[in-house]
Amino acid sequence: MQHSYIVNPLLLLDSYKLSHPDMFPEGMTDMLSNWTARTSRIDGIEDVVFFGLQSFIERFMMDTWTEGFFEREIEDIIEWHDHVTRNLLGAPVATERIRELHTLGYLPLEFCALLEGTEVPLRVPMFTIHATHPRFGWLVNQFESLMSAELWLPMTTATQALRLRRMLDAYAMLTSDTPEMVDWQAHDFSFRGMGSVEAAASSGLGHLLSFAGTDSVPSLMLAERVYGANGFIGGSVPATEHSVMCAGGELSEADTFERLLTQYPTGIVSVVSDTWDLWKVLTETLPLLKDKIMAREGKLVIRPDSGDPADILCGDPSAPIGSPAYKGVIELLAEAFGFTYNSKGYKVLDSHVGVIYGDSITFDRAMDICIRLKAAGWDTTTPVFGIGSYTYQYVTRDTFGFAMKATWAEVDGEGRDLFKDPVTDSGVKKSARGRLAVLKDGCCGPLMLVNQATPDQEVESFLRPVWRDGRFVMWHTFAEIAARIGKRHLLPS
Repeated sequence: MQHSYIVNPLLLLDSYKLSHPDMFPEGMTDMLSNWTARTSRIDGIEDVVFFGLQSFIERFMMDTWTEGFFEREIEDIIEWHDHVTRNLLGAPVATERIRELHTLGYLPLEFCALLEGTEVPLRVPMFTIHATHPRFGWLVNQFESLMSAELWLPMTTATQALRLRRMLDAYAMLTSDTPEMVDWQAHDFSFRGMGSVEAAASSGLGHLLSFAGTDSVPSLMLAERVYGANGFIGGSVPATEHSVMCAGGELSEADTFERLLTQYPTGIVSVVSDTWDLWKVLTETLPLLKDKIMAREGKLVIRPDSGDPADILCGDPSAPIGSPAYKGVIELLAEAFGFTYNSKGYKVLDSHVGVIYGDSITFDRAMDICIRLKAAGWDTTTPVFGIGSYTYQYVTRDTFGFAMKATWAEVDGEGRDLFKDPVTDSGVKKSARGRLAVLKDGCCGPLMLVNQATPDQEVESFLRPVWRDGRFVMWHTFAEIAARIGKRHLLPS
């Protein structure tokens, strides 16, 4: 018999988890674990965006468990479980508890969580999970490996995107009459560089909490599947790649531009422009087509794709004075097509042309470009930045120290506080302790963790039930989540 890796979802774990149910005290009937970002490896970030739990629950705790466990014959599940564990550990692992869970027919667990889209201070839990049936206290921490693998990335991306959004907003408020353009100033180009299609989709949703631009179609489909999206979530435009330009031929690149302008007489069209000679395109090809470009009801966007982003866009001060490289893309477009001044005294390109740069853009590079544009008198919303895997994949679970740790267990009817505080550690791995609550410091202060919380504190906690015994008890749309961090283009009208 051939089996999918999801035949038994209980095997979506690290191998050492397989023996833990037998290691727990025999009378353990419940366990409480929490998910927390413990530290930050990015200067200036002390709060992390909580995002992705609803998606995780829908895809894994429901879809995968329903299809891969509860709707399958128990003997098939046991056969595959024994096959895997015998090869892995040298002997099969006891399966009585698996049979019992299959007979129960649902996952006896409860998630209590903050609202997705909340910015959560470091070391404050984002959600907790515990057992709702006394026979399944062992089940809680079986999900640690899977949760760690699936949840850190969308939260890390959402946090990075929000940081970038706030920086671009700050410069736009200083230099632009159209700060709403920041909605579109960072465009998700990361799909091809992520670890998998699902990683790209989840990460891409984190980007879309702060920006409207995306090329990641799987992110839009995931938004519909797990967050009830119905309508606009993110958008893109027709755009070429190097294969399109190469197919037209180097000697007829101007013909390719003209053909594309004819094919797209209105709206935005983006054309990669450094397949051979970017500076020739800007100083010869585009001026040759100026009348056609200016007659369009839309914008031709030029896309450089190589070189130092700041120097390409803003000009390279080390290049010969007066050369195209010295001037940079934006100044060359201004020479060819003109510009105006906005009410704040900053230059704005003619509306028929624009520029996007999408190679190796980082937060620091985007900020450097904004600094240089402002110094040169330009509206900083002039360029669009393609944000790729260089930003969204150059991170790990340790970027914000995500961890799921147990803090309390019930054994023989009595509660036990669980905690770790290694004497050899710097303090990062010191865990929360006992029953937990998340409250505010005063009426308007930041969220704070309460260790060894009293029953009254747990009732007042912002950790509210969201899913219990196989069903959602609280569910939110993508627009509602995005609104919590101020995404304008998804706010209700």
